[in-house]
Amino acid sequence: MQTNNQSARVSVSTWSLHRTLGGPAFYGVGDPLPADTHNKGAYSLLALPERLVVAGISTMEICHFHLPTLDPGYLGELRAALEAAQVELFSLLVDDGDITHPTNGERDLAWIRQWLDVAQALGARCMRVIAGKSAPSPQALERSYQALSILAAEARERDVRLMTENWFALLSTPQSVQALFERLNGEVGLCLDFGNWKGHEKYAALEEIAPLAESCHAKASFDSPYVLDQEDYLRCLDITRLANFSGPYTLIYDGPDQDEWKGLANELAVAQQYVQ
Repeated sequence: MQTNNQSARVSVSTWSLHRTLGGPAFYGVGDPLPADTHNKGAYSLLALPERLVVAGISTMEICHFHLPTLDPGYLGELRAALEAAQVELFSLLVDDGDITHPTNGERDLAWIRQWLDVAQALGARCMRVIAGKSAPSPQALERSYQALSILAAEARERDVRLMTENWFALLSTPQSVQALFERLNGEVGLCLDFGNWKGHEKYAALEEIAPLAESCHAKASFDSPYVLDQEDYLRCLDITRLANFSGPYTLIYDGPDQDEWKGLANELAVAQQYVQ
């Protein structure tokens, strides 16, 4: 069984640097790639790996809509930039598609499958997809299982590990996460996201699924400008420690303050304690 439990390390998602990249427009299933919204920020995606190293981070994840083109030449350039900076591309994050939709599921599955070739071309270790946006009925869980099994098999052919996340309606409870992963039997990895579940009950819920996690989206809440909610962040991080988590802690910053690097530095100062 292929897993990613190799070593704890700090990572960052390009979502945390959306403003730094110039705020490229989101696009999903059936949408044209909005190329004219790219390359308008302080850094291009090609320049980001080198800048991350300066910030003390050498692992990253890329949101699909942050790629300004899917041209093979560009993908090769980006892979070369990652390799030159010695930055690991842990995951390509495919942020749209509903494989559980009763009428559009097949269409969305076909769209998601196309990204497997992109992940392979970039040298990504993993590709994270949405398990489903439908409520977790037995029928929706079955549709998700069937589609994820197809994607996982095709990912393995490309030496890519398929991942999903406790995100959207299908995986909105620990019970549905556990039910799906019991069926998948190790074919798919779990990304544990701190920020997708809310309220005080989220801690017990995260504890239930943390032993399944192969990666972590370590998102902090910010009480005031650049001051993160230490109590919440540490409590979530402690859950991973108790679960013997040993994958990447991918920092997620989407606070209201514009200096994303400063926000990430605040998260890094806390998360770094969990990778030493």
